[in-house]
Amino acid sequence: MTITPNLRDYRFWLLAAALLILSAVFFHPQTSAQASLYRLTFIVDITRSMNTEDYQLDQQPLGRLQFVKQALRRELLKLPCGSQVGLGVFTERRSTLLFEPIEVCSGFAEIDAAIAALDWRMAWAADSRIASGLLSTLEMLKDKDQTLVFFSDGQEAPPPNPRYKLDLSAVKDQVKGVIVGVGGEQLSPIPKFDAKGQRQGFYKPEDVPHRSSFGESDLNPEKIQGYNARNAPFGSDAATGDEHMSRLHESYLRQLAAESGLQYRRLTDTDSLDNALQQAEFAKPGIQNIDSSWRFAGLALLLLAAIYIR
Repeated sequence: MTITPNLRDYRFWLLAAALLILSAVFFHPQTSAQASLYRLTFIVDITRSMNTEDYQLDQQPLGRLQFVKQALRRELLKLPCGSQVGLGVFTERRSTLLFEPIEVCSGFAEIDAAIAALDWRMAWAADSRIASGLLSTLEMLKDKDQTLVFFSDGQEAPPPNPRYKLDLSAVKDQVKGVIVGVGGEQLSPIPKFDAKGQRQGFYKPEDVPHRSSFGESDLNPEKIQGYNARNAPFGSDAATGDEHMSRLHESYLRQLAAESGLQYRRLTDTDSLDNALQQAEFAKPGIQNIDSSWRFAGLALLLLAAIYIR
C-alpha cells in the first residue's frame, strides 16, 4: 500500500520545511562577529610550598596548587571563543612551557585535562628561586605575542641572600602580563610527602634551610657568631627560623612585578581571575566564530508547532 502525500495540505509543507531547516544544524552553521580576544600563557609554581592548605572550597581545606587549578578551569569557561591559552610550570630556577597557546573552545578538553593534571611531583628539583624563574619566563616569552600570567606564593627556598639580588632590568616591560599572588597572610604548615606521594605529616624546622649559604653574608662580620671568612662566612651557629611554614610573600611579589614591568593581583577566590585577566590592556580585537545552530533549530521548532495550529 502506497501512501501519497496530500500536497494541498499545508501541514505537509510545514513538516517538509522544518525537516529542511533542521538538516542545516548538522553542518554546524556559524556567524562571525568582532570580539575582544586574549592570548594567555599560564605559568604555575609547583614547588612544595604550593601544597600548603590555606584556601577553602565547599568548606573544605584546599592546597594552593589545587586552588589555582580550580580557578584556571573556571576561567577557561569564561574566555571568549577565539582566545588562546598556553600552559607551563615553574620550579627550581626556570620555567618550562608545556604547550604553546591553543584556541580555548576547540581545544577546551585538552587544556582542561592538562591543567587538572598539574602536580607538585612534576618538579625536577626542590629549590624555589622565584626571581630566577620569572627571569627565565620573561626571556622565553619576550619575542612572543603572549600575555604572561605567573602564579606563585612568593616563598623562595632557601631564602634569598640580599647581597646577590637578581637584576630584571634587561627584560623590564618586554612582556605584558600579571603576577598572581597565591596563599594566605598567616603562616601555615607545609604538608610533607614521601617519594610515592603519600602524606607524611608536615615539614619541621630541621627539614628545611632557614638561610642562604651561598656566597658571602650580607651582615657585618662582627655581628655574626662564629664568623670565619673562609670556613664559616655565615657563622658557626645553626640557623633557625620559620621557613618550614608558609604564607603569601606579597611584598616580594609586588617588588618583582614592579622590577619586571608586570601587574600584580592576588588570588582570593576562584572567580577573582576575571578582573586580572580580562582587561582591555591584554585584549586584542579579533573575529569570533559564533555557533548559530540554535537559530535554525528554533525556526524548525516553530514550524513543527504550527502544524497543530488551525
